[in-house]
Amino acid sequence: MPTRDLAHLSDEAVVALTARSDEIALAELYDRYGRAAYGLALRVLRDESLAEDAVQEAFLAVWRGAARFTPERAKASTWILTLVHRRAVDLVRREERRRADVLPDDDAVAGIASSAEDMAWLSLKRQRVQSALVQLPEREREAIELAYYGGFTQSEVAERLGEPLGTIKSRMFSGLARLREILEGEAWTSTPSTT
Repeated sequence: MPTRDLAHLSDEAVVALTARSDEIALAELYDRYGRAAYGLALRVLRDESLAEDAVQEAFLAVWRGAARFTPERAKASTWILTLVHRRAVDLVRREERRRADVLPDDDAVAGIASSAEDMAWLSLKRQRVQSALVQLPEREREAIELAYYGGFTQSEVAERLGEPLGTIKSRMFSGLARLREILEGEAWTSTPSTT
């Protein structure tokens, strides 16, 4: 296949070519956004290897989903970086679940939780919040995780997801209210006794 120069085309036109299984177009998108995508993934994941995985999987999603891209809804750059961000957040969730499976015993946590009982209670609370998050609708959960696990402001979350700021604020408000209801609704039979 001959090499073509696509630099003169808009991002949306290059996505349209990608939708037709044009590998050169996908390479052009990667040339344009690969660095920004990696920077975003690294900011969320704080791990170079996981960030590379997130970018690779996101560009695979671009390849597979280019035909579903709608330029009227968002710019191509926003769509691509949203795919990267979602994949990075998925990897954060996976790593959080993996870490929650084992009680930490490093000195930093030992300094915070001064006894084995405190450490067990801290781990239980973390697991309860994670299991409650899973019960939220996907859009609410995604906004909350981006803000609290990803460290993004509501404006940044709105930009990453290609949604209006008011929509994100509403999702986070209703998601946090729902999360509070879920956590308050659970029986606290394992609460440590204060007597």
